[in-house]
Amino acid sequence: MLQVNYIRENREKVLERLAVKNFKQTELVDEVIALDNNRRQTQNKLDSVSAEANSAAKQIGDLMRAGKKDEAEAIKAKTGAWKEEIKTLGDALSAIENDLQQKLVLLPNLPYISVPKGVAAEDNEVVLENGTMPNLPENALPHWELAAKYKLIDFELGVKITGAGFPVYTGKGAKLQRALIAYFLDEAEKAGFAEVIPPLVVNEASGFGTTQLPDKEGQMYYITEDKLYLIPTAEVPVTNLYRDVILRADELPVKNCAYTQCFRREAGSYGAHVRGLNRLHQFDKVEIVQIAHPDKSYELLEQMSLHVQGLLQKLGLYYRVLRLCGGDMSFASALTYDMETWSAAQQRWLEVSSVSNFETFQSNRLKLRFRNAEGKTQLAHTLNGSALALPRIVATLLENNQTEKGIKIPEVLVPYTKFEWIGEGDQ
Repeated sequence: MLQVNYIRENREKVLERLAVKNFKQTELVDEVIALDNNRRQTQNKLDSVSAEANSAAKQIGDLMRAGKKDEAEAIKAKTGAWKEEIKTLGDALSAIENDLQQKLVLLPNLPYISVPKGVAAEDNEVVLENGTMPNLPENALPHWELAAKYKLIDFELGVKITGAGFPVYTGKGAKLQRALIAYFLDEAEKAGFAEVIPPLVVNEASGFGTTQLPDKEGQMYYITEDKLYLIPTAEVPVTNLYRDVILRADELPVKNCAYTQCFRREAGSYGAHVRGLNRLHQFDKVEIVQIAHPDKSYELLEQMSLHVQGLLQKLGLYYRVLRLCGGDMSFASALTYDMETWSAAQQRWLEVSSVSNFETFQSNRLKLRFRNAEGKTQLAHTLNGSALALPRIVATLLENNQTEKGIKIPEVLVPYTKFEWIGEGDQ
């Protein structure tokens, strides 16, 4: 959530940056400023009347002690009007603050200065490509056919048990999944991220704190009776560990990682590109989260990008890094890098990670602060990224490493899988 003071003091800059995100409801900016002016005026009136009432109360006490009862009673007669006015102003202030909050949550985060202009994925900036483009034979199979051939994933069994988008991993497919999770967690630990195991369901306050609510309410699974949400990513519970917390400056950056299952309704997703593991309702992911000093957050974002790239390099995957344009960024992000791997069998790029800096957008909602060198509290910056999401990594590994002999397991995973190949007849 944007800070009101910043909007009021930087109106033109706010409008300029919102234009980069192709945000059309720019009238909200002036509505926020008008409401904030009204709030400040009402607060000043309330403070003035309250001060007058407090002064009168003290004066009444002094007069009573001095034996001037008549004068005291005359002043006391006015207290009813003051109380009524205080209540009226207090109610008005609450209503204004509620309206202001409702307007503020509709404004997206401002994109960082390096975010390119654009309206869709086609306008994203390719920062780099790395690795060797896989060259597969003409009869190469997509991962869903490989999964069936080697009995790694049963999509139909998942449909039977739950529905589409809930696969069942079997045999070496299950072991590969477990190996990737352990590998990603070990690599995160080497990079200084402390592991946590958070809940898989969160309350409304947590969803609001990391901006899933009200922006992505329709994409989250909701447990009606308990008023809880299944998490779409570990970012939500892990970042909320620090809601209403004041950190010391020397504690920054705070670095956490977590493996969780993630749940997304993916409403409206359909077509060939959602086949197999390309888009699921339940999937596994290792997330990295940082709470950072504002002066260091963009340096840390680059480090997070390099961490994810290092994983892709060690897995031997051909990948590219995109800097998302304004129109393709999330509501809450100030700058996002997407990492995509090349699916040789599908002949298309698959997104496998996003790393983002939210600056103070989340921390303002979370009231997540640190005490700076002057001893004053200041909003921290929050960052997060997938390191990595498993479904499309598995899809790319299966497709790009297929041979006549079977599927070759990347060397770095062998200590985790305890096997080097996936072949026919494996269980």
